[in-house]
Amino acid sequence: MKRAERQHLRENELGHLAASATQAVQARGGQALGVVIAVVVIVAGIGGYTLWKNSVERRAHALLADALVLEDARVGAPQAPGTGSGPSFPTARAKYEAMQQKLKIVADQYPSSDAGVFARYREAATWVALGNTANASAAYQQVIDKAGKTFYGDMARLGLAEAQAQAGQFEPAINTLKEMAQHKDGPLPVDGVLMRLARIYTDAGKPVDAEQTYNKLVAEYPESLYAADARKELADLKKS
Repeated sequence: MKRAERQHLRENELGHLAASATQAVQARGGQALGVVIAVVVIVAGIGGYTLWKNSVERRAHALLADALVLEDARVGAPQAPGTGSGPSFPTARAKYEAMQQKLKIVADQYPSSDAGVFARYREAATWVALGNTANASAAYQQVIDKAGKTFYGDMARLGLAEAQAQAGQFEPAINTLKEMAQHKDGPLPVDGVLMRLARIYTDAGKPVDAEQTYNKLVAEYPESLYAADARKELADLKKS
């Protein structure tokens, strides 16, 4: 739900609460004064919490933006003075290491905020780029624990499966993707999940399972963007 919609619902709830308090005053006079005072305290508390939460989100997003700036940083030898601006790094590894540190700060300081969850997801991706699949898997699992059955939760499950496959842990990766492929109403397209599952089957030395998965993709999603690649992979499997 968008933030504006949540705010609108909150305002409606507070309006109903205030109206109920007014009716109580009219019906019971002074007896309801304590109720009104309690309502005012609750409303003030909700308003204060909302302001605090918005402030936290702003700080988290500012730190996240500072980390993501590094994504477009130049890699290579230092430029001559006056010929370029912005951060630069001697190697891609140095850039990813700097990103990982900044993203970790956001995720550690604001773990429950939207920016913090996204930062942890991106941190996991940088660990993959750095070749550290153990840290990547741990970071992806933290996103799953926080995000649940949301878009980022499923993206983290997909990322976890990728990290596990890179580490040669094919069975847990396959099980994760098979479970995701069962949820046709999930946030991720099932045809994309099936495509990755088939390729991991191939990497795991399971060509029969890979062929069955490619056939399932082509049969159930003939108009998919992945269908042409799936047919090509099927042809290659039959040649081998």
